[in-house]
Amino acid sequence: MSGYLNKAQLIGNLGADPESRTMQSGGLVVTLSVATSESWRDQASGERRTRTEWHRVVIFYEGLGRIAEQYLTKGTKAYV
Repeated sequence: MSGYLNKAQLIGNLGADPESRTMQSGGLVVTLSVATSESWRDQASGERRTRTEWHRVVIFYEGLGRIAEQYLTKGTKAYV
């Protein structure tokens, strides 16, 4: 083990309904697309700017995947 931990916390809106697939082993895989936005005021022009970044989240845990399928829809705010 390398001794490092990579951790990310996202709060954003879903760009589409969760997509679910079944693996050959029978397990459930749910994919989410989460949009996070950053906004700031441009110092040169003074106008407000925003930048949206898309994140692809894949859930392999079947229990959590079922909850995501049931309760999450496009536009829902999610904390991942």
